[in-house]
Amino acid sequence: MELPKYKIALIVGVGEGLSASLARLFAREGIKVALAARKIEKLGALCTETGARAFACNATEAEEVERLFGMVEREIGTPDLVVYNASGRARGAFTDLVPAEVANAIAVSAFGGFLVAQQAATRMLPNKHGAILFTGASASVKGYPQSAPFAMGKFALRGLAQSMARELSPQGIHVAHFVIDGGIRSAARTEPADRPDSMLDPDAIALSYWNVLQQPRSAWTWEVELRPWVERF
Repeated sequence: MELPKYKIALIVGVGEGLSASLARLFAREGIKVALAARKIEKLGALCTETGARAFACNATEAEEVERLFGMVEREIGTPDLVVYNASGRARGAFTDLVPAEVANAIAVSAFGGFLVAQQAATRMLPNKHGAILFTGASASVKGYPQSAPFAMGKFALRGLAQSMARELSPQGIHVAHFVIDGGIRSAARTEPADRPDSMLDPDAIALSYWNVLQQPRSAWTWEVELRPWVERF
């Protein structure tokens, strides 16, 4: 039973949490890594640690996304593993929401995912090999008060992933969506001492992404829900 092998990963929407954990894991597994974010000034240390290259890109702009893939191809190679981690938020009472801010939040969470996935799939289909992973949230399946734009964007991203999985899986492209149902631990945000492991460890999340990537095609999943052991469903 042959397991899939990936050579070049592109992570879009990189920050200091889950994306950094994924970059470290991929690099340890011998995968060349490209990182994309609107602002890449803070990615220097991560690039040094992982050997990754950083590229500035606004994922909501089609021309910038196309240019991103072109630069990655020229400088590293064609990515056969693409992760979309970007999210947009606009919080507030529903009647107070600013339409332009809502449109931007949806564009970052969902439309950017479409643009990145389309460029990725176009390059993967000729070889009938590749993986496209989307990072969702509790809001992918639950709309919370004063968080309508985030729910709209994440619901749309989930629908995109499901539609893509049904269309592209038979053509050799593994598409998966991850519902991160809970807060992610970070240096600035940790759980209280009396509630150990009540937040998701980004390294543990990354390991679940890797486990999905190693699935034989006879038993692929398109969605995984992850939550701390004490999180309510």
